[in-house]
Order: sequence, then C-alpha cells, then structure tokens
Amino acid sequence: MPESVAHVDILLVDDHAVFRESVARLLGSEPGFEVVGHCGSVEEALAILRHRHVDIVLLDFDLGEHDGAQFMSLAKQEGFRGRVLVVTAGVEQAEAAELIRSGVSGIFKKHNSAASLARGIRDVMTGKVWFEQDVVQRAITSQPRAHPEPQAEQFTHRERQVLWCVFEGLANKEIAGQIGVSESSVKATLQQLFSKTGVRTRSQLVRIALEQYRNQF
Repeated sequence: MPESVAHVDILLVDDHAVFRESVARLLGSEPGFEVVGHCGSVEEALAILRHRHVDIVLLDFDLGEHDGAQFMSLAKQEGFRGRVLVVTAGVEQAEAAELIRSGVSGIFKKHNSAASLARGIRDVMTGKVWFEQDVVQRAITSQPRAHPEPQAEQFTHRERQVLWCVFEGLANKEIAGQIGVSESSVKATLQQLFSKTGVRTRSQLVRIALEQYRNQF
C-alpha cells in the first residue's frame, strides 16, 4: 500500500456555495491537490464524474433533495471507483451506519480544521479510513438491517485487535506499535482479514465488518 500520493484530483459536492468555494481555494493551495470541480447537487456531481477523472469526492451528506447515501448508490451505478470522504456538520447514527455500509472511506466533521481535512484526504488516498471513534461505535451498535445476515467466520483475538486499529485509521506501523507486534505481522493479519471477508481495501473491510461481524465486537 503506498505511503503517499503525488497527485490527487478532488471533486467537492456541497450545496453551500460559500463553504465549497472556500474549501476549494484552501485545498487548491495544497501541494499535489487539484480541485477539478465543485458543485451543489448529486446530478451535477454525476455529470462531472462522467467527464473528468476524480480520485476522491468530498461529499456533504445533506444535499437538499438527495443525501450522501443516494449519491453513493448512483455513483456506483455510473462506474465510479474512486474514494469518497463525507464532509458534514453531523450525521445521525443510522445515517453514519448506512454511509459506512455504502463504502465511504471516512466521515469528516466540518468543525475540524482545514489542515485536518488535508491530512484526512491524504490518509484516505493511501488506503486508510477516517472515522471518529464515536461514529464507529454508534454504527456498530445501530440496529442491523431487516434481512438476515449471512453466517460469518469468527475472527481471532489478533484479528479483532487489528480491525479495531483499522477503525481508528491507523497505519500498519502504528498498529504494530499499539498492539506490540511487528509490522510484517500486522500485514499478515490484514491479509487474513481480507481473505476471510472477501474484500480488498480497508474501507470495504470496515463495511463488511459492520454488516456481518458486528456480533464479534
């Protein structure tokens, strides 16, 4: 997994024009960042995605007639394979859980600093996830969907330790230091988790863990 990304094409989707124009200016001054577009609706965002390369979408949750979860569904139908970082003033417990299940790479609160947002974008682009612990905890304890969950293979104690560190957005080296093992051991455990859950990325791992393995936390 890369430790840094040289260039990032960013799309801002927020129905508050002053906010998104301000963020666009701030991010445009960051080395390696290019804001390729900003808009205020899901329809405009999808139109941009059809014609421009976008590495990451910064997505407000409440977009008037639509919300972030609807964007995720429509963007997937359009074939978008980039990352999505939700940038919002706040989301309800059920909304956060739905966003995580839909495959977002993080939920960033608007009251945090611009420097934190830049760091969050870089972290997400190197494969990390960006979720505050209260958001993850609420998602874990939220009511599951009505349909039955498939039988899930049990996680080992070490796998649960590593998964919690993934929830915290830690890199492999940081996970190794926190649980007292080598970085190669962390990588091996992550591969076990990916194999056991049938996923390829950390954001997918978080989603599957919350959908199918919540009883193991």
